[in-house]
Amino acid sequence: MLVGTQTTGTSKGIYSYSFDEATGELKQTGLAAELETPSFMALAPGGQRLFAVSEVDHFDGKEGGGVTGFTLDRHNGHLTKINGVSTVRTGPCHVAVDHTGHCVFVANYTGSSAGSFHVSDDGHLSEAVSFFDYVGHGPNAERQEKAHAHRVTVSPDNRFLLINDLGLDEIHIYKLDAKTAKLTPNEPAAWKSAPGAGPRALRFHPNNKWVYCVTELTSTVVVLHWNAEAGTLEAIQTVELLPAGYTGPTRACDIVINRKGDFAYVANRDNDFMASFTVSPTDGKLTMIERTSCGGKTPRHIALSPNERWLLVANQDSNNISVFARDAKTGKLANSGKSFELAAPQCLVFA
Repeated sequence: MLVGTQTTGTSKGIYSYSFDEATGELKQTGLAAELETPSFMALAPGGQRLFAVSEVDHFDGKEGGGVTGFTLDRHNGHLTKINGVSTVRTGPCHVAVDHTGHCVFVANYTGSSAGSFHVSDDGHLSEAVSFFDYVGHGPNAERQEKAHAHRVTVSPDNRFLLINDLGLDEIHIYKLDAKTAKLTPNEPAAWKSAPGAGPRALRFHPNNKWVYCVTELTSTVVVLHWNAEAGTLEAIQTVELLPAGYTGPTRACDIVINRKGDFAYVANRDNDFMASFTVSPTDGKLTMIERTSCGGKTPRHIALSPNERWLLVANQDSNNISVFARDAKTGKLANSGKSFELAAPQCLVFA
């Protein structure tokens, strides 16, 4: 497993771990690559290359963040840099790779923008092929003072790219030319969330028909139907994550779905819990099972282990990775888990 970190403290970049799928034990094997604030990473198809953003304001002496490509040694977890390029604007917080491995996409949170990059046969990233600045604001004056692109998600058929914009309450939708990495706006060009919701995370169901959008500012999950031909979204359910009567600070964070598609898990920050759900096999709607601890403070990212017996949480502000046992029949998570220390973990990628 590879873990990206925030490097303002003692962490220096991306760390490699061995993971025991029988016991849930993590063992750090080394610093896989030194890189400034690799807050999100994406593994290319085949598992031989990894792409990581640097969520910074200056990269290689230029204003803007960066995205760097690496080759991965799967025997020891070491990463060898291929090249890095500017993301044009500041604060890239998410990266994705298309299904061919030749297109990379980045969302710039503070830079209110997103871009696409072509990857050559030898793994080199091009400069931005397509680039979009987003203008405007949402009703939440503190968090939506401008656009905040937060996630880039490739459609299952590789024909579209979806970009969650927390600041504008939208998911921008683009048609993708996978041969060139060029993006063109779809028609309609976006799906609109409820005002002030702040769409942050997005996950396709394994059947490719349903999409789950986590709204950070209102702590909900919106279940959407995906029209793969037209590239459009339609909301069919909104689920509240918070306990009844809760009025304190809250920020919903991330979602994962198991391979069978019958259970979903959502992390929520500030009150720091995991919400477990069953997924209806007929319409994809969610029913909450229970809320449990995330094992730390401020979960940033979650991941299921390859055998799906464990759910892992990167807890940014408590400087630890939590590992929870998972019951495959009931979907329930253990109330307490194992904890492994690491300064400001941000992203978990099994390779």
